Amino acid sequence: MKKFSGGLVALCLFFGMACIASAQESKSMGHKPPKVLTITREFVKPGKYGFAHDKTEGMFVSAMAAAKWPTHYLAMDSVTGRPRTLFFTGYESFEAWEKDVQGQQKNATLAAALDRATEADGPLLESTETSAFFYREDQSYNAPVDIPRMRYFEIEAFKVRPGHEKDWDDAVKLVMAAYAKTVPDAHWAMYQAVYGSPGGVQYIVITPMKSASEIDAAFANNNPKFMAAMGADGMKKLSELSASAIEESFTNLFAFSPKKSYVAEDWIKADPEFWKPKAAAASGKKAEEKKSEEKAAKP
Repeated sequence: MKKFSGGLVALCLFFGMACIASAQESKSMGHKPPKVLTITREFVKPGKYGFAHDKTEGMFVSAMAAAKWPTHYLAMDSVTGRPRTLFFTGYESFEAWEKDVQGQQKNATLAAALDRATEADGPLLESTETSAFFYREDQSYNAPVDIPRMRYFEIEAFKVRPGHEKDWDDAVKLVMAAYAKTVPDAHWAMYQAVYGSPGGVQYIVITPMKSASEIDAAFANNNPKFMAAMGADGMKKLSELSASAIEESFTNLFAFSPKKSYVAEDWIKADPEFWKPKAAAASGKKAEEKKSEEKAAKP
């Protein structure tokens, strides 16, 4: 995804899209990214995407909900790239991840329900794979945001050349400094691959968005400001560092899938019409009925 004219920088291709969030929102309602992030990718067979996959994934959600399992996950469907669904699960440590897996295996009722869901889901899939990432707070920018009210993740993956990690670090520092001057309310979360990274990817940068209009705003407003803050010399330096450090990068857009997600109660309360639309509609109907009854009872 090219955002700057001239010979430019794969690194900026992501950061140029870093979207706007109000500072007040980030401070008062922000959800801090987990230290450990596991991402499971399910590649769906042609013709099996959509309702069929929603239905089988709903079995997993129902199993977790019935068990009142404390670990939650966020699902999202690909808008670009190969048809696939990503499942994000966050942990405070790798030990916490281990305990979660062991706990599910020891819970016979939950394990059996998950096995049935896996058996139903399997015929719809071409393949699955899981990776683990570690949060890089030092390379993230205003990362805590109001995730329950977001609708998209833009995810860019970077493959860094061996021996060029310092060039990568220096390039990220330049970008962060420029954004601090020009777009201080931008936000992104940086994760470094630890296990199972596809295609040798070493870093992923995640930008949450409320709507696609933020992409338009980034093209129109952020890029010119960023380039002005960097100046000709800064852009040249950034281009050199990026060319040296980055072997490959790619960007894709994913939309949150409430039907496939098992989210915490505070997420549902934050935006019930999105996360539990049927429950929200039923609740609204009951409120209207109660209001009508109270009105009729008045003399």
